[in-house]
Amino acid sequence: MTDEAHPSPPSRRALIGWGGAGLALGAAAAGGAVAMTRSGDDITPTAAEAGAAVEFHGAHQAGIATPVQDRLHFAAFDVTTDDRAEFVRMLKDWTAAARRMTAGKAVGDGAYGGLAEAPPDDTGEALGLKPSRLTLTIGFGPSLFEKFDLADRRPEALVDLPQFAGDNLDKNRSGGDLCVQACADDPQVAVHAIRNLARIGFGKVVIRWSQLGFGKTSSTTPDAQTPRNLMGFKDGTRNIAGTETDRLEKFVWADGKDAAWMAGGSYLVARRIRMHIETWDRTSLQEQEDIFGRDKGEGAPVGKAKERDKPFLPAMKPDAHVRLAHPDSNGGATILRRGYSFTDGTDGLGRLDAGLFFLAYQKDVREGFIRIQRHLSTDALNEYIQHVGSAVFAVPPGVRDKDDWWGSTLFSEEA
Repeated sequence: MTDEAHPSPPSRRALIGWGGAGLALGAAAAGGAVAMTRSGDDITPTAAEAGAAVEFHGAHQAGIATPVQDRLHFAAFDVTTDDRAEFVRMLKDWTAAARRMTAGKAVGDGAYGGLAEAPPDDTGEALGLKPSRLTLTIGFGPSLFEKFDLADRRPEALVDLPQFAGDNLDKNRSGGDLCVQACADDPQVAVHAIRNLARIGFGKVVIRWSQLGFGKTSSTTPDAQTPRNLMGFKDGTRNIAGTETDRLEKFVWADGKDAAWMAGGSYLVARRIRMHIETWDRTSLQEQEDIFGRDKGEGAPVGKAKERDKPFLPAMKPDAHVRLAHPDSNGGATILRRGYSFTDGTDGLGRLDAGLFFLAYQKDVREGFIRIQRHLSTDALNEYIQHVGSAVFAVPPGVRDKDDWWGSTLFSEEA
């Protein structure tokens, strides 16, 4: 944690799915209804109801600087084929499916109307649903570069994360040869997308682990209200805005100097952070505010009146979260966050298995997440959280046009 499109025939997706059966159903039930806001006598639909589509093509992948959606389904995959051509064919098929799903269309020929003797191209649970600002973002893990003779193309910036103080990582919730981040305003749309990619990849990839998320805990649109995490505090006040092209160039987009194929891409760190909710809920308000370095109501830094007032770090306790995570305390290190809350039942002792699924994008993992996380070793917040899952990925540049595909810059012979 740190402080700082044109729908076609009805088609879309989601479900109880992939690596979390009952979880996905719960998420869909909790978030399937579309919220409405009232303006005078009119009822104005939210973005989810409006069903907006996010453009799939571009210099950078959507889902990074894109305005953060309400729901997440993140999946890490292991590659099970050793046939490079077969894997590339899958990436092309995934791209074609992602292009259609983000536009609100069914995969291939759809969920019905084809040969009765063959499985349909689309699983069908999202028929009639709108795009809901679905974005699909792919990344390649360090282990992928050991396969298909790609070791010489692994970027220097894609380093294996070191063991940090307090880590208690579950290997079954860590790592992965590649990942897909699905974000949308409708949970069924997000889960449906991952389900269909997993189905298309059958025999070539298998889901290693996945995570559902709700209630975005950071925003790339600073003009909107800053979201709160499960501890009740505003989170990500100083996050990079999607419109801040200069900061994105400086801190987020890879320049391709150490790997030409990554120019326009980024590096993603994904961390599953368990919150000790019950202990936190018995902590006094004053201590909670001292731990964060902000007040709980307005979100103002210590000694200030408004959330976005510039923090005066010496006024905070030496181990305050904001003080330790602030760029001024880390040689200017800055990351772009796309975090989500999660609740995954209980731990068998009557305590919620809940917390933050932390997603951080940066130009270089060594100068971004690693530098900040090391400085957070004395964070007072560590008494109430624990990092239990971890992965790092190289996120390639965007798909340029209808003839381009995910990973083309890495796998093309001329790359």
